[in-house]
Amino acid sequence: MRRFLLLLAVLAACLGMRAQDMGEHVRLTNLPHIYIDTFTGEGIWSKDIMVLARMWYVDEADNVSFFDSLEVRVRGNSTASLAKKPYKLKFASKVKLLGKGYANTKKWTLLANHGDKTLLRNAITSLMGERAGLPFNPAAKFVDLTINGSYVGNYQLSDQVDVRPHRVNVVEQDYPLTDQSNITGGYLLEVDGFNDFMQGISGFFTNRNSVPVRIHYPDEDEIDHRQYRYIRNYVQEFEDRLYSDSFTDPLTGYRQMVDSTTLANWYICTEVSGNVDGFFSTYFYKEQDDDRLYWGPLWDYDIAYNNDDRNDRGGGNNTEQQLMKDYGYGQSNGCRRWMKKLWEDPWFGQLINRRYQELVDEGLEQYLYDKLDSLTTLIDASQQLNFELWGIRTRALRERVLYSTYGEYVDYVRDYIKNHMRFLTRAFAAEIGIEIEEPPVIIVPDFKADSLSYYAISNRGTHTCFDVDSEVDELCCRQRDENSESQQWHITTLGNGFLFIVNRATGQALSDPSPKGSTATTNVGGNLALALPDSTDLRQQWNFVAQADDYYNIISRWSGHAANLNSGNAADGTRVISYTSNERDKLSSNRLWLPVVAGTMDTGIETPTMDYALAYDDANGRLHFGAENLQQLTFTVGVYNVKGHRVGTFRACDDFNMLPYPAGLYIVTWSENGRKHSVKLKK
Repeated sequence: MRRFLLLLAVLAACLGMRAQDMGEHVRLTNLPHIYIDTFTGEGIWSKDIMVLARMWYVDEADNVSFFDSLEVRVRGNSTASLAKKPYKLKFASKVKLLGKGYANTKKWTLLANHGDKTLLRNAITSLMGERAGLPFNPAAKFVDLTINGSYVGNYQLSDQVDVRPHRVNVVEQDYPLTDQSNITGGYLLEVDGFNDFMQGISGFFTNRNSVPVRIHYPDEDEIDHRQYRYIRNYVQEFEDRLYSDSFTDPLTGYRQMVDSTTLANWYICTEVSGNVDGFFSTYFYKEQDDDRLYWGPLWDYDIAYNNDDRNDRGGGNNTEQQLMKDYGYGQSNGCRRWMKKLWEDPWFGQLINRRYQELVDEGLEQYLYDKLDSLTTLIDASQQLNFELWGIRTRALRERVLYSTYGEYVDYVRDYIKNHMRFLTRAFAAEIGIEIEEPPVIIVPDFKADSLSYYAISNRGTHTCFDVDSEVDELCCRQRDENSESQQWHITTLGNGFLFIVNRATGQALSDPSPKGSTATTNVGGNLALALPDSTDLRQQWNFVAQADDYYNIISRWSGHAANLNSGNAADGTRVISYTSNERDKLSSNRLWLPVVAGTMDTGIETPTMDYALAYDDANGRLHFGAENLQQLTFTVGVYNVKGHRVGTFRACDDFNMLPYPAGLYIVTWSENGRKHSVKLKK
């Protein structure tokens, strides 16, 4: 029956038949279906004129919701002129259109994705933002759409970027303002390269770089001149600090005015997607009583992932081997100048490189592949219906390539992600003076590690197990002791497929101390070491190569050497050495190891809690942590007032300035190694 409806819908679309001529409001594919009928039967063609309409929403279970009054208009900039148009919906009253966990609001959008032959670029970018940890990522609910009885294609039902719970969830300001109103926030802003605002009411240009900043909230019908002056002066102070002689100073420079967590995650997602418009149109926002600018949400990515054929950016039209801070739009009418200036601060470069490597190690690349696969399957019937109407080989906007099949377009995005992410690994490292000579290596490991298990690693010849000589921080072997946590190892599969091996008792990682330039056939024989864990260090990345009888060679990525029990000695304390890897790997018992589950983790932690302490210096308002090595503190810390509003976040290896905030009680929270912590702070 569903296949029959699909074929019938294709025929109807080609013949211009009305949906009601085919029967009641039903789904034509596995996706939900939206039917919109204007009251007058007129089409919806204008960005400026709202058209009154009725709407039927048929969900996945074939339940039909009817909305007897809403307004519809065309939305977008360059996409508004296309044949398949995007729309803005405004209901008469608030609607929780996508159910629990989504906004309850009047305004929603229907994205046409007409310039994107995969129809998926906006969706996977939103999911990438979610994976990276951005607070708000627009919804990506795919639907089929019929207007006035004519099927018009596959659409993405999504959020309007505005201020409210489950969207940009900052404090909504008083309206109208009073003399007691707090005008420090919230604000929703956009660097708007189209200059689509009325200066002096809903936007302004910065003094130094003429960056066009649009004020989305408070909107132009409600904003007061006091709010306008406040946020304009605030953004100008950020720009002035960024271009001051002391811009790298952690206290007097720009750092005190940016939330580093959202800045890093938003910036990396923009570069991973290769969005040429990422700095031409940039959303950012400010919370009440919070001295930092937050970045995001991600929006408008249909020409990202190498989907823009324009070559007027100075670097051609292929973004695969480009950084958007160098080649994206927005140099003269966006915030690309801001981004380039940020890279002049070593702190920012280290922040981006570190966070990018974390995301790579957490499997971002495979995550994007998985989402491409699942969404491709989800919309398969709908995309067929869509391209029967619109044509899959017809250039609609700025498509860089045209193919004959839908699958080729998806493969094109997949290949771009693979090649571009490898480029970014080298490019980000190069920006901070680290040279990566070889392209990033991705492997498929033979050993599938369970992330919630500890393993004992036993030698084939002696049955002694990996253990720790804590006096010299080296690896040795001892007879099996089931109660010894120093014989238990947590094995994590990194995003590149290599394995990261951390001891349960000490929290140290297995490391290869071989000198640089060692090769697999270089007979070095140095003792394998234990070091502070750093999953981005090649010395701490390993591959388990399967041999007979469930045994493995443990091969160092750094040197190519095999872990070898010295002389095959069964005595306790015998060292494990970094040794030649060759054709004897499969035969020598000294190089063959068996990982066996030796314990189960209660919380999924990877290492024991390290020693550190939270401190507050009342004299200078500095909230910070103390530890022997602050760089080990990689978790994010949130600071909340007594009303539960977040006033800011910071990386635990940095500090947080409390001076701008009023005296009172605050809650400081963080999660480290699976444990949640909260501390009350009286200022």
